[in-house]
Amino acid sequence: MKPKILLVDDEEDIIEFLRYNLIQEGFQIITAHNGSEALQKVNEKPDLIILDVMMPKMNGYEVFSKIKENHLLRNIPVIFLTAKSSELDEIHALNLGADDFIQKPISTKKIIARVKANLRKVGKFSDSVSNFKKEIVIGPIKINVEQFKVLIDGNEVFLPKKEFELLSYLASKPGTVFSRDQILKDLWGDDVYVIDRTIDVHIRKIREKLGEYADLIETIKGVGYKFRKH
Repeated sequence: MKPKILLVDDEEDIIEFLRYNLIQEGFQIITAHNGSEALQKVNEKPDLIILDVMMPKMNGYEVFSKIKENHLLRNIPVIFLTAKSSELDEIHALNLGADDFIQKPISTKKIIARVKANLRKVGKFSDSVSNFKKEIVIGPIKINVEQFKVLIDGNEVFLPKKEFELLSYLASKPGTVFSRDQILKDLWGDDVYVIDRTIDVHIRKIREKLGEYADLIETIKGVGYKFRKH
């Protein structure tokens, strides 16, 4: 199921801009134009909230505090959106318990990356699962993305979650070269510190489990990896 995002902003242009770009990324979107409406819409249990700070009647900080008072809603990640540039405002938001803080004017790439990163933290998003087929079949290898299951020549092989995601990611587009930077960003996110060596270790373990088909994952020296077309 697509992650659901609640957009809260009193500026219609901002709502439409964010709504369009996030829909293009495959998210479900619900919207609210003030604090009171936001407190009604949050009962639809969004997976993440993008919340404007400066709104009439009830500002974003007040809305946030009320959400956190509800034990059924308090774990929803919240990204504050504001025109304020003061470091004190950012510190105040983070001290309240906000997950992130983005200043206007909005960078499309930045907000999409932040949304994905925050959803990953709570297990609500994975590029390898959400953007590709439910089942990938390449020669003797069958990957069931929904069931986290890998079959090789009909025999099930267990892969830990991150190895499974990496195998699915590469196998989703046979012949496509994925750089290490791209893999790190898409599977680990911008806010998680990992190094290139992390990918190499995961690739080595996956190859061990592929056995005689290990060479289906090709190393592109100085760049990254690709899954061979079978």
